[in-house]
Amino acid sequence: MEEEEDEYMILQIMGWCFGFLVLYILVKLVHSIWWKPKSIEKLLRKEGIKGTSYKAIKGDIPDINKCAREASSKPITLNHQIVPRVMPFFHKMVQQYGEVSVSWFGRKPRVTIVDAELIRLILSNKSGQIIKPPREPYVKLLTKGLTSLEGEKWSQRRKAVTSAFLLDKLKGMLPAFSYSCGTMIERWKKKVEQKNGGWCELDVTCELDILTGDVISRAGFGSNYQEGKKIFDLQKEMAILVHDALTNIYIPGFRFIPTKKNKRRYKLDVQIKGILMDMIQKKEHAMKADGSSSDLLSILLECREQRNSLTTNDVIEDCKLFYFAGQVTTKNLLAWTMVVLSMHPNWQEKARHEVLELFGTNEIPPDFEAINRLKIVSMILLEVLRLYPPVPIISRYTTCETKVGGMTIPAGVELVLPMLLLHHDGRYWENPQEFNPERFTQGVSKATKDQNAFFPFGWGPRICPGQSFAHLESKMALAMILQHFSFHLSPSYTHAPCTRLTLSPQHGAPIIIQRISI
Repeated sequence: MEEEEDEYMILQIMGWCFGFLVLYILVKLVHSIWWKPKSIEKLLRKEGIKGTSYKAIKGDIPDINKCAREASSKPITLNHQIVPRVMPFFHKMVQQYGEVSVSWFGRKPRVTIVDAELIRLILSNKSGQIIKPPREPYVKLLTKGLTSLEGEKWSQRRKAVTSAFLLDKLKGMLPAFSYSCGTMIERWKKKVEQKNGGWCELDVTCELDILTGDVISRAGFGSNYQEGKKIFDLQKEMAILVHDALTNIYIPGFRFIPTKKNKRRYKLDVQIKGILMDMIQKKEHAMKADGSSSDLLSILLECREQRNSLTTNDVIEDCKLFYFAGQVTTKNLLAWTMVVLSMHPNWQEKARHEVLELFGTNEIPPDFEAINRLKIVSMILLEVLRLYPPVPIISRYTTCETKVGGMTIPAGVELVLPMLLLHHDGRYWENPQEFNPERFTQGVSKATKDQNAFFPFGWGPRICPGQSFAHLESKMALAMILQHFSFHLSPSYTHAPCTRLTLSPQHGAPIIIQRISI
């Protein structure tokens, strides 16, 4: 009898435990799915922030995807009013709710801010209250490295990476820039010679892929495009898979389910890391034999030896980031520049006149001071960066209740800073949809109406460390193209800017090039 009572008591206790566990899980789910988002929504409303109301689980994701599908389904006319196509949902939010608004990516609250002063405050924050958003596991497969760090770890790594882009290092990279650009020019000359009409049609996105890949490989890793091509191809595929994951709700733990896409993502990651490990081992042997070098990989390996905090895996992650970010952003900048100069042949001629006046038909020397005398070319690149910034959106995240201007933003809110909208905002720019490089005649600080609203590479302590590298590479490449070729849009070109992690031409950029006669 006593044994039966004991068994009954044990079963009763187990039943209570199970009941409490179920209740705990239900409470956590209700808190996560409903109570917490609604509490944040209430706090944001108190601050006068308008926007969409929270909808359980999905939030605004269906509307975001619908807007993106509709916008990408058809090209636009040949102009620079690209915001409604590139960022249709955020464009709609600003039109309906103003420069500060709230929306929902699933359960995540997003506060979109299109105000230059507030954006500067957010990007300049060093308190630790505003950080880079916690990375989705899928994003970490593509780019991790420096961009994923905070605090002292970020500070140490930033110093190491920044040292690779100091002035003396950039000057040392110019011969690599010149060689890669010269190789592309010779390739284009041969393509034109093969045509009886003296002209040739190229998809410049593919051609500039090769150029920027070769520059990254030579200047960053002491190799060449053919050695880095496998990494570029794998990263392009990874970028597509990551973008696909980011447009859907992330379910915790789903990445461990062996779906076809998940298996492919992790296989790509293993392959990329394996190739980079081989490159690191080769570089280590070369450094032992020949001493130090000035490329990024050598500098990171030297820092690894000097600092115990930097591991081989850290070096691999920074290499992944540099390969992806360094190539794709510069490629898109140059592609958009050729598209824009095809749309505005008068500016193409002005830039060509400047290049020929400075360098004639001689090979452009890898000389830092000479390249810096290209004022019109530089102004054109800045204006293209304004109209077609490589990264249209920057995001930050509040770790605790934070003051942003006069607003109090609760913890756990993603701050969305759509740079593309800011760059096209008539409050800061005269005739913002007009291509007018002359607005940069007196530099960036004087280009806007009253305050700086130009952030193509970010702002503050986390501004892109490679922006000087990208600008110098772009100036040399554009100067050498202008020196040898005139170009205009192919009849097959369709104007369809779109965001695939970066701002790129959805259907490529077919352009007709022709040798110039001096």
